[in-house]
This record gives sequence, structure tokens and C-alpha cells, in this order.
Amino acid sequence: MHAKLWIPAKTIWSVNKLSIYNYHTMKTYIKNIFIIAAAASIWSCTKQPYYEVPTDGDGNVTITGVAKTTSAGITTLDDAFTVTSILPNAKAGDVMKVELLQLQTPPGGGALQLLPMAGTQKEVTLGSDLTAVVNYTRAEAKLNNTGDYVTVTFSGKTDAATYRVNLKDATTVTNPQYNGKDVDVIRTAGIASFKVTVTPASGTYAGNVVVKKKNGTNEAWQSVGTFAPTDLINVSGDDFAVGKDTMIYSFITTQGTYTNEVIKTVVASNPYFFLKKTGTLSTSTDGFNLLNGSAVASTNANAVITLGANLTIAQGSAWATGGKGISFVPSTVATYNLNNVTTAKNEFAAGTAVTSIDPSMGTGIYVFKLVNGATASDILYGMLKVTKLTPGTSAEFEYRIGNLYAHNSVIQ
Repeated sequence: MHAKLWIPAKTIWSVNKLSIYNYHTMKTYIKNIFIIAAAASIWSCTKQPYYEVPTDGDGNVTITGVAKTTSAGITTLDDAFTVTSILPNAKAGDVMKVELLQLQTPPGGGALQLLPMAGTQKEVTLGSDLTAVVNYTRAEAKLNNTGDYVTVTFSGKTDAATYRVNLKDATTVTNPQYNGKDVDVIRTAGIASFKVTVTPASGTYAGNVVVKKKNGTNEAWQSVGTFAPTDLINVSGDDFAVGKDTMIYSFITTQGTYTNEVIKTVVASNPYFFLKKTGTLSTSTDGFNLLNGSAVASTNANAVITLGANLTIAQGSAWATGGKGISFVPSTVATYNLNNVTTAKNEFAAGTAVTSIDPSMGTGIYVFKLVNGATASDILYGMLKVTKLTPGTSAEFEYRIGNLYAHNSVIQ
């Protein structure tokens, strides 16, 4: 095919009228016209590649989606896993080639790479729902330890997908808790508990949890017991031997031929007061609630302590009813700074308790015993340190309070 280029006579006539310089310029212009015309001729003679655009039955362009791949996964108590991929760009009857990739050392050596695993190649023929479902056993995928993973790849003519499957612990164990909140394990503070959850990917766990402990790395394991997964497993600072502050717990679950063990290490603390707060008693606000740290009037039923004449501090008469009360024993700066419940309680037991104190006398530091009800958990020990006295006006103080887990729901 040849392209014809027509140049108007008027243009040729104009060329004859040009100067030599303009003549050469026009010559170049005409040459460019010939090049463009030749290219157009070539393009018109060449068959263009066209790509098929998906359309619906009416010929309208359709926009396809992205492959959606899901899996329930696999845990340390499961034998296999299933991966399902919906491939919207594929067609019914397409054959998807599936295989697993895992971190491996390349044949030539070097750093680990994600490479195909031998013996994991499978084929899945798509039905009308364009869904590919593939199963692999734990042995096929070589998933041995928690954290191991494989990447599942789907590859077809018009669509593909990948999905990562991680081997997860079927068993999880909380830190020691009291009323659902994490707590430090403290000697003599009461009983906390572990909560165990067992969730295999294959379904509800029907077995038990076997628990052991040892007070120190080199000690022998001791049985704690066998529990249902819904049971709370108690832990107390009183379980620790004198001078040994580390307890190691083992939680074992079993399903079929698989066993999952979770290890928790707990360090017990010497008893301390949980909270340190500040407050002020003054002639304008002469009552204070030590439990929630609020200033109130001395006549208020929540005024645990009140300010009296000459800045004396006493239990509130409106609050100290029905067996409730607070009493004080003088202490020292060293005991306050030590923040040790046992030491403070021993000082209180050895002293003479009073319900009214003069903070201008002695160190201005006291151990107190606050009785807020009839049960053992209603007895709170603490320490109070007067930090500033303004004659005839106010007494400012700092205090520590709370020595049992149960007190955390009372003091604020």
C-alpha cells in the first residue's frame, strides 16, 4: 500500500516566491509532511492488537472484582487447614494450579527465600461459583512450631490469589487477674487467677487443661490440677516459698496426637500499698473521703476523716457508724518510704491505736487501719503523712492505701 501526498498548487507557487533562506525552510517543512504521511500510511496498513474487555449480555463493559481468599487457619491442636478463594476474573472450567511456598535456603545457598515446596502442587477445577477450595495437612505444609507459616498460591489463565497461613497457639493464658483485671502477684494480698482459652481452628475444644508449677527454674514440677477450659486457675503470693519469688506455670492441652503447652512465669512481690494519693483538710472543707480521694463536709456520711480544733485529725462521726471506723498509730519516715504492708501492719499491732491525732506532734506520719464493713476485705491498712500545716487554716497530707486485691474495686 502506498500513501499519496497532495500539495496544493498555491503552496508550490509560494515556494517559488521565497528567498533562498525561506526556500530551504519550506523544503524542511515539506519533508516533515512526507514523513508524517508515510507514518500514517504504515499505521493504517498495520493490524492493531486489541484486548478483550469483559462485557455483559448487552455489551456493556463490566468491572470485575479482586479475588477474595479466606481460611479458618490452623492451630497447634489441628491436623489440617482449608483455604477457599473466590476468583471473579476466572471462568467456570478453568484449572487453578495451587501450591505452597515456604521460607527455604535457595539451591545455590544464601539467605532464606519464599520458595515452592516440593510435593504440594495441586489442581482445582472451578465450578460455576468460581470458587477454589484446597486442603493441606499440617505434615504436608511442614508446620511444626508456633509461628511457622506457608503462603498458598492459586494461579490460573485469568486470575490468581495468594494467602498466608500461620500456625498459631490454640491455647492462650492471661496474666494473673482479679475481677478481670491484670494484677501483680503479691504475697498475702489474696488470690488472683489465670484464665485459659482453648480455640482450635477445627472447632470447640472438648478436652481439659493440665496445670503444673515449679517455684524456681531448677525445681521439680508439681501438679496444680486438671481443669476445664472455663475454670479459673488460682495463683497466690502465699504459694511461693520464702526467699523464692519466681514461679513457673505450665498449661497443657491435648487434642488427638497434638499437644500444646503454654508457659507463664510469675514473679511475686512483697506486699505494698497499691495507691498513693494526696488530700487537704481545711476550715472551709473539713472532711475527706480516703477511699475516693474527695474533699467533703465533715457532716457528710463519706467523710472518713475530719479536721478538728487546732488542726487535729479524727475519724468522721457521720461516717463512723455501724462498726466502721479508722484508727492511727505513729510511724516513721523510713516505714513510709519502705511502702511495705507487712512492716506497717506490724507497727500498728505493736502500737497504741487512737482515733484522733495531732499532726504537729512527732513525725506527722501514721499507720492507719480503716474498717469499712464486716468482712475481712473491708479492712484496709494504709499510711498517712502530713506534708504541710497552715496554722488555723489547713492540713495537707499524702497517703498510701490498699493492701488486698479486693480493695481495688473500693478505692479510686
